[in-house]
Formats: sequence, structure tokens, C-alpha cells
Amino acid sequence: MARESPSTDHESPDERPGRSCPLHYRYQPADLARAPDFGAETLYVAGGLYGNRPALAALVALAARETAPPVIVFNGDFNWFNVDADGFETVNHEVLRLRALRGNVETEIAGEDTAAGCGCGYPEWVNDAEVERSNRILERLRDTARRFPAIRSRLAALPMHLVAEVGRMRVAIVHGDAHSLAGWDYSQEQLAHPAHRRRIASDFELARARVIASSHTCLPALTDCEAASGRCVLINNGAAGMPNFAGTRYGIVTRISTRPAGRLNALYGTRLGAVHIDALPLRYDHRRWLAAFSANWPEGSPAHASYCGRITDGPSCALARALPPHGTLARV
Repeated sequence: MARESPSTDHESPDERPGRSCPLHYRYQPADLARAPDFGAETLYVAGGLYGNRPALAALVALAARETAPPVIVFNGDFNWFNVDADGFETVNHEVLRLRALRGNVETEIAGEDTAAGCGCGYPEWVNDAEVERSNRILERLRDTARRFPAIRSRLAALPMHLVAEVGRMRVAIVHGDAHSLAGWDYSQEQLAHPAHRRRIASDFELARARVIASSHTCLPALTDCEAASGRCVLINNGAAGMPNFAGTRYGIVTRISTRPAGRLNALYGTRLGAVHIDALPLRYDHRRWLAAFSANWPEGSPAHASYCGRITDGPSCALARALPPHGTLARV
């Protein structure tokens, strides 16, 4: 994505396809203040798989390295590049056997309303050409989804958010942010502003959560803030199915656990009481993934123009950008 320094001011909504945020995407942070949907000692949150089957296989292998099986949650956009029938069916079959919530991609391919385009709710710092290409990718993926009505029905029935209890800590799992399925409040761009980080304390208070795990914005972030309940942590895994840092070829999975990551070699993380919150590298078979991507999206296609460079070389983002601009998070 082409990115510029954003404003944190709320502007008039943009109703163009790809930039709009439909009313049915919206909810309130207080909607997350419910009894947990499930409990876990170790939780993996994998957002932005984007149809990457080698990454899906790598995730299963990574989970198998835990001393006890983790609960895996796909928090949306597990579809995107998988426009071939076999890829679409395989990814959805495997993901829907586990816990999942729907992202904007699943929401849009499950129905026929084209007003929202890709449903990404892109902010102003993403250029129009990028938005239009995403709309075209979604149209092609919807064409594939029409061949699988049973899968479409299951995608439409997925929740927009989940609440977990890890140890004794409440964890809210969203695709975008605590206000919208396609919200960008937890993007690197917004979290770079200290005032914005302070403002998200109200999300934790209203959701009665100490940890929020998100995805959607395609680039990872980890930060904390002080809320009425004490220190809280926000972690955005960026993308499980694409590189997140310059010069890399691995995705990222969020791990939240009562046990330290240890030999799993987290890229970065923090601790909140007895709970460890880490970003794990998801090292998938790059050659196999690039071949599958290129078969579906050759040179000249919208996905090739928008994503091939990132898949091969990573985005223009250093690992340090995923962390707060002033120092690192304390492991307390």
C-alpha cells in the first residue's frame, strides 16, 4: 500500500467502494464486555492468511511444537488470493474446522452487495489505484465463492468478534478494531500518535478486556496503555500469509499464553501479569506459495501489481516500526 502520514481527526465518511464502512460492519466496544466464548492456556490469533496454503500448513506445524495444543483463531481475511477452486475449497475447509471470525473479505464474498467493494474501509493515505485493484480482486474471489454455496453460508454465519479467557485474563479478538469490522484504529499509522494510543484506553475499559488482538491493517503493531483496570496490551499481527517486514519472507501469528514462547523464538513481545503476548514468525514455503500466487495472479493482474513485490521482498517496513516509537514494551 502507498502510505502517507495520516491525520487522527475523524473526517466525513467516504462512501466509495473500498473506502466505505457499511453500517452492518459496526459495533460498540461494550459488545465485547460479555462472558468469554472460550478459554485457553495458549491462544494463537492468525489474521490475514490471504489464502496462503503453505502458511496454513506452517501454522499447524508451529502449533504442534507447543507443549499442549493451542486454540487457533483465524480473525478474518483467511481468503484473498485463493481464487482457484481447489485453493478456495481447501483453505475454507481447513479454517472452518477451527475457530474463526469473518473479516471484510469473508463478509463480502458471502453476499452479493457490491456497494462496499472489497470492504477494506481504506483510509485516505492509501491511494485510489490500490483501492480499485482490491475491489477487482474481491470481485474475482466472489465469482469463485459462488461455486460453493455451502461455504458462503458458513462464512456469512461467522461472528465479527470473539472473547477469550487466557489464564484468567480477558482477550478481545477483532478483525479491525473495537468499533468496526474494517476499522483502522489499530494500524501502525494511527498508533504512532501518542494521543491516539491514550484514546484507545477507553476501548479496553468498555470491552472489559486487558488484551485486544486484531489484524486487518496488513502491518503489525504492539503497544500498551493505561486503563482503569491497569496496564492493557494491544497486538495486531499484520498478516499471517505475507511478509510484514522489509527483506523477509515469513508471516506473523499472535501468541497469547500462560507459558513463555521459549524455543518458538518470538520476534518481539511483552508480558502482562502471568500472560505472555508475543509475535511469532510463521515461516512458510515461499517458493511453493509464490508459484501458487503467480498461477492465479500473473503479471498484469491486479493482485500481482499490488502484492507481488511484498510477497517476494516484504513491505518497506522495519521490525522496529511494529513497536511504540519511544522505547520498547516492558516485560512486566
